[in-house]
Amino acid sequence: MNEEHVTPHPDPIPGHLPVRMRGPADMAELLPYLLGFFPDDSIVAVGLQGADLHQGGVIRLDIPEAPADWPQAAAETAALLVRLSERRDHRPEQVLLYLCRDPEEGDTRPVLGTLGPLAEALRTAFEAKGVGVKESLCVSGGRWWSFLCRRAGCCEPSGNPVQQDRGPGPVAAAATFAGLAPRGSRKAIVAGLTPMGEPGAGPQRLAIEQALRPPAVGGEAARERAGELLDEVMAEFLAGAREIDERRTALLLVGLQDKLLRDRAAEYAEPAELGAAQRLWRFLARRCVIPFDGYAAAPLTLLAWTSWLADDLATARVVLGLVLRLDPDYLLAQLLHESLNGGLAPELLLAGVRAERARRAAAAPIPPTGAAAGTGEHRLRPGHRSLPTQLAGPEAPHDDEEAAPPGPDQGRGPGPLPGRSARAGQPEPAGRRLPGRARAAVRRRRRAAEVPPGPGAGFRVWDGAGHRCRARGTAARS
Repeated sequence: MNEEHVTPHPDPIPGHLPVRMRGPADMAELLPYLLGFFPDDSIVAVGLQGADLHQGGVIRLDIPEAPADWPQAAAETAALLVRLSERRDHRPEQVLLYLCRDPEEGDTRPVLGTLGPLAEALRTAFEAKGVGVKESLCVSGGRWWSFLCRRAGCCEPSGNPVQQDRGPGPVAAAATFAGLAPRGSRKAIVAGLTPMGEPGAGPQRLAIEQALRPPAVGGEAARERAGELLDEVMAEFLAGAREIDERRTALLLVGLQDKLLRDRAAEYAEPAELGAAQRLWRFLARRCVIPFDGYAAAPLTLLAWTSWLADDLATARVVLGLVLRLDPDYLLAQLLHESLNGGLAPELLLAGVRAERARRAAAAPIPPTGAAAGTGEHRLRPGHRSLPTQLAGPEAPHDDEEAAPPGPDQGRGPGPLPGRSARAGQPEPAGRRLPGRARAAVRRRRRAAEVPPGPGAGFRVWDGAGHRCRARGTAARS
């Protein structure tokens, strides 16, 4: 099962009232606001807390491709939601479940029947944990069905539209008023970051191969040149540029495989720099053509960092999940995950980044007469304190058993060799191997994405037991 990331349960939006959902119609409409994006091929579980069944933790997992893996996925989903809920507050009383998968192109049949065994496995797994299933929906192709519908004539065989002709319902209106808005689908976010194809991939591949040839790789002088190139290119993007030539692209991609230069790049994190930085990291990620697709871990992690700073948590979550599928051992992505997991504010990390930027500027040599202002400002020295070390400091909360190893990811090479993808076959850095139990726990954590709650302090669900397909009604403020 693909792994993704756990993020915090944020504070309620001040002054905004919770919303009561009247039934599964409101439940389906609220889904993208819970996540910040439209999920696809996903299991989503929403814990319900207390006697009034208010919203608790929310997790998202990929639906495994093989049905044989569904029972294990269901058991892991139930165990994860209960564990996270107990850690933050107490175990959920009940749960809302969503299974989201659009039909294949040209296939007009609903996926309800296909996913039925997974829905049943989830119901069994949660009930085994003492958590009842309040409602279980299939959301597909803009329509929804209930897996709990048992009464003849209750639900339309063709499903119910998520968006009604009358326009957004009160739940969606409340979420919009609270400043929540989906940022497209998860597939669309990922698709915008996939490596470019032919014919452009050929010249870029040759440029990367050229950049890897000795004596271009390695050494302090190479790092210095790459740092100067980074500053040059960032200045162009700050001035409005959206692309650079293949040669400079290749030099930056190779340079960013060095953790010191990558952490130097993370210093472009001031509000006035975030837009240009995000454009550059997206551009570089798309130029990581096969077999150098593994090089994308660095620019994608930088994109997640700047997205987090820009308060775009949906993109940060999706991109970090993409990085950890590309390279499960990429330590900076793991540590950013840990920071999000513990609810660490990005401003705390930003303070450390700013301090490092100021330290380097103060340590820079005075440029010779006639040299351009700022020459030497970005000199990197041995002993440079990397961003991963800052993230793993005492203010970054994580669990003893499930924590990723602290400290910089030393021992990583500059990326895959020509003709070899970085996502396969990389050795474990010396001295960084976790015990098997802890490594398995880290992998389990990255299989899910606990996400921000819905509007205001969250929502409460309808009273009473049983399925309510026909109880569309309107959502009432409480």
